Parts: sequence; C-alpha cells; structure tokens
Amino acid sequence: QVQLVESGGGLVQPGGSLRLSCAASGITFSTYNMGWYRQLPGKQRELVAIINSGGITNYPDSVKGRFTISRDNAKNMVYLQMNSLKPEDTAVYYCVADLSFDRIAVGGDYWGQGTQVTVSY
Repeated sequence: QVQLVESGGGLVQPGGSLRLSCAASGITFSTYNMGWYRQLPGKQRELVAIINSGGITNYPDSVKGRFTISRDNAKNMVYLQMNSLKPEDTAVYYCVADLSFDRIAVGGDYWGQGTQVTVSY
C-alpha cells in the first residue's frame, strides 16, 4: 500500500520560511519522480516543484528562486524548502509520486493527504 505523508505546514508571516516534508512508503522510492502541488480553495491544483529520480528539478516561475525541492533516497523522503513566503502561497500542499515524469507534471499516480500552509500576519 502506497502512502505519502506530508508534514511541516503551519502559519508563517510574509517573508518567512517553512520546510515541508513527505515520507513515502510502499514504493521503490529511488525510482519514482516526486513532486509538490498546492491547491487554493475553489481553484485547481497547481504544480509547485518536481524532482525526478535522478535529482533534476523543475519549478514554475511563480516559485522559482524561492522554493527548493530535494530528496533523500536513503530515508524515502522528499522536502520542499519555501523561503520569502507571500500571502498568495497560502494553500494546501500535496506530495505526489509517479514513475512517469510526463505524468507527474500534470498530476500523478499517488497523492498525500495534504498539509496547510498559511502566510499571514
């Protein structure tokens, strides 16, 4: 059974930082592409970051230079370091896994339950 469990969300002031973590189980982690998506209420899920099985990363312009995705294959973990946070980064953040890089760029096979990030004073 595949499980992706996110943690690290919370309330942070604009300009602050948060680090999200995702613990994966039930998959051969090193072979999977991993990603983070986010969803605002009433809006579609938005891709935040992808890291492929080889460690190559990709970001949309909205977070490039502020967010960093990384992975630890020994621990079956993927991380999202978020710096210079803005109120518009407020969303539920989801961890995603897929064997296909093309597929994870538009969704993905496996999703976590999400963790809330709120950027506000």
